[in-house]
Amino acid sequence: MTLVWIIISTLSIGLLSLAGACTLVLKEEVLHQILLSLVGFSAGALAGGAFLHLLPESLEQLPPSSTFIYALIGFSVFFLMERIFYWRHCHEGKCDVHAFTYLNLFGDGLHNFIDGLVIAASFIVSFPLGIATSIAVASHEIPQEIGDFGVLVYGGFSKAKALLFNLLTALTAVLGGVIGYYLSTTIAGLAPILLPVTAGGFIYIAASDLIPELHKEKNNLKANLAFVLFILGILFMWAMTKLNH
Repeated sequence: MTLVWIIISTLSIGLLSLAGACTLVLKEEVLHQILLSLVGFSAGALAGGAFLHLLPESLEQLPPSSTFIYALIGFSVFFLMERIFYWRHCHEGKCDVHAFTYLNLFGDGLHNFIDGLVIAASFIVSFPLGIATSIAVASHEIPQEIGDFGVLVYGGFSKAKALLFNLLTALTAVLGGVIGYYLSTTIAGLAPILLPVTAGGFIYIAASDLIPELHKEKNNLKANLAFVLFILGILFMWAMTKLNH
C-alpha cells in the first residue's frame, strides 16, 4: 500500500507540469502577479517543510551532528547542481538558448527524480510525513513548472512541445519514487539520511532561488503580499505538523 501512495503522490506532482498550460489564457501582467504569490508561498512551505518536518523527523533517528552534516551535504549538492545546470549555459558571455532549453530539461528531470526519492523515503518513515513532504514539493513545483514552460517556449519549442517535454521530465519523479521505495526497503538507514539531505536542498531552493526573486519586486504592495504568502506557507506546514501529532 505504501508503494501505491508513493506512485499516486509522485504522479500527481508530475501532472503539475501541465500548470504551464494556464499561461496560454493569462495575460502577462496577471501571470506575473500570481507567480510572485506562488513563489512566496513556495518559499515558506519549503522552509517550513525543512525545519518543521524533515529535520525534526531525522533528529529522532540520527544524532544531531549527523543530521546537520547531511543537511549541509544536501545544501551543497543543490548548490552544485544549480551551478552545473543553470550557470554554465553561457560561454564567453554568449548564450546558446537552444542548448540551454535541453540542459534545463535534464536538470529539471534530475531534480524531479530526487523529489521522488525523497517522497518515497518520507512515506516509508510515516504516512503523514509522506503527505506533508509531497505538499511541500508540490508547492514549489507549480511556479517552477510555469517558469520552465516559459524557458522552453523562449528557446524555440512550440507550446505543445514545451508542455509534452515538461511532462516527461516531471514524470521522472515517479521513477524516483519507485526506485526509492525499493532502495529504502533493502538498504538500512537510507530514509533517515535522505530526509536531512532533502531538508538542505529545500533550504537552498527557498533561500537561494525563491526569496531573492521576492526582493526583486519593486512594487511594495506585491512584495508585501508575497511576504504574507511566505508566512502563510510556513503556517501551513506548522499546521501539518500539528495534524501529524
